[in-house]
Amino acid sequence: MRLVLDTNVVVAGLLWQCAPRRLIDLAIDDETVTLYSSPALIEELANTLGYQRFVKRIALFDTSIAALVAQYEAMVTLASPTHTPRVVTNDPDDDHVIACAVAANAKLIISDDKHLLSIKSYQNIPILAPADALGFIEANK
Repeated sequence: MRLVLDTNVVVAGLLWQCAPRRLIDLAIDDETVTLYSSPALIEELANTLGYQRFVKRIALFDTSIAALVAQYEAMVTLASPTHTPRVVTNDPDDDHVIACAVAANAKLIISDDKHLLSIKSYQNIPILAPADALGFIEANK
């Protein structure tokens, strides 16, 4: 199953033990689950991990932003969207998540962002919160 994780889910999954972490572990352990990202989303991840609120958490793991980004890049397949549709009117950065999902022919977009979640689906790609996504994945194996 092809999944696109919004940056907020990736950050939570890399830095905490939670539903987003279980999604990342699932992609590592289950060859039927593949994570997709794009250059724009990887850049957003690097920028987001640089926020002051994550500095102490990253230090707890004795790692760096560059190492976390490299770790995530190693576990995803890169998609290269040729077009970024204007879909999320309140948060244009979220359009990159949708563009990646379309380019990757994703089965699911996973986000904790209220702007994306309010859309519910785009081009038959459901947009779910991490805990709901885990249930969806289990039900559709």
